[in-house]
Amino acid sequence: MQFKQLAKGFIGVMLLTTLAACGSGNTSSSSEKESKEKLVVQFVPTNNDGSMEAKAKPFAKYLSKKLDREVEVTLATDYSTIVEAMSSGQVDVGIMPPAAYVQAKDAGAADAILTSQLGDYDQETGLPLKDKLTNTFKGEVLVRADSGLNKLTDLKGKNIATLSPNSASGYIYPVAELKDAGIDPTADTKMTTVNDIPSEITAVLNKQMDAAFVFEGARNVFASNFPDNDLFKDLKVLYLTKVDIPNDAIAVQPDMSKDLKAKIKETFLNMKDDKDGKEAMALWGHQGYEEAADSAYDTIRDYTKKAAE
Repeated sequence: MQFKQLAKGFIGVMLLTTLAACGSGNTSSSSEKESKEKLVVQFVPTNNDGSMEAKAKPFAKYLSKKLDREVEVTLATDYSTIVEAMSSGQVDVGIMPPAAYVQAKDAGAADAILTSQLGDYDQETGLPLKDKLTNTFKGEVLVRADSGLNKLTDLKGKNIATLSPNSASGYIYPVAELKDAGIDPTADTKMTTVNDIPSEITAVLNKQMDAAFVFEGARNVFASNFPDNDLFKDLKVLYLTKVDIPNDAIAVQPDMSKDLKAKIKETFLNMKDDKDGKEAMALWGHQGYEEAADSAYDTIRDYTKKAAE
C-alpha cells in the first residue's frame, strides 16, 4: 500500500514536471515569436516626387539589422494618414510631424519616446549654423525678393500657398500669427493647399502665389530641386513665427512592450554615431535625437485651437 502511494506520488511529480516543461517551452516559443514580429514604421515625406520610396528601403534594412527583426518602412500620403495609421494600429512607430503627433497622442494612439534634432539657422542670413543643433524650429513665410512685400500684414488680399491644415509650420502657426496681427486668413487672403514645399516654392517663383508657408531653412533644404534658380536671390523671408515649433516626434504605440521601446530608443539615439545611421536620418534632415517630453508639444495644442477659431 505504501509502495503504491509512493509510486503515485512519483508519477504525479513526473506529470507536473512534464507539464511545466511543456508550459515553459510554449511560453518561450510565444515570447520568441512576439519578439520577432514585423515592425511597421511610417513617416511623412518632405516631397512627393517619388524619390523617398527608394530611399526608405535602406532605412528599413538598417532598422532590421539593429532591431533584429523584419522592419517595413512605409510612407504616409499626408499628415492625417499617419495619425489614422497609428490610431488603427497599422503602424508601430511613427516619425511624426509635431501637429500629427499631438493628434495621435490626444487620441491615445502614440507616445513620444524621442524628439529630433535639426541643424540650426542664422535668422539674419538664413544660412545653417555650423555644428549647432536645435530641438525646435520656426514657421517661415517666403515671398519673391522683388514682391514689394515686407511685413506680415502686407499679406492682406494676397494669394498664399499652404500645406495641410495639420502642418505646424505650413499652416497652423502662420495662420495663428496672422490672426494675432489682425488679419483674418480666410476672409482677408486666399489660401491654397498644395502637396509639398517644392510645389509651394514653384508657385511663388512662377508668381502663381504671392507667398508660401514653409518651415525655417526650406530654401537650403530644397535648393537642389531648383537648379535654375538661386533661392536666396529669388526669394526672401518675409516673416518667421514668433513662437518656436517642437521638432518631429519618434512615437510608438502606447501598449508596446518596455523592452522594445527601449531598444527602438537606443537605436535612434545611436544613429548619429555611424555612417548608415546618418544616412538614414538624412531622409528627414534629422541630425540626432534626444529624450522627448510631451509637455514640449503643448504649444502645438494652443496654436491649433487659435488657428481653428
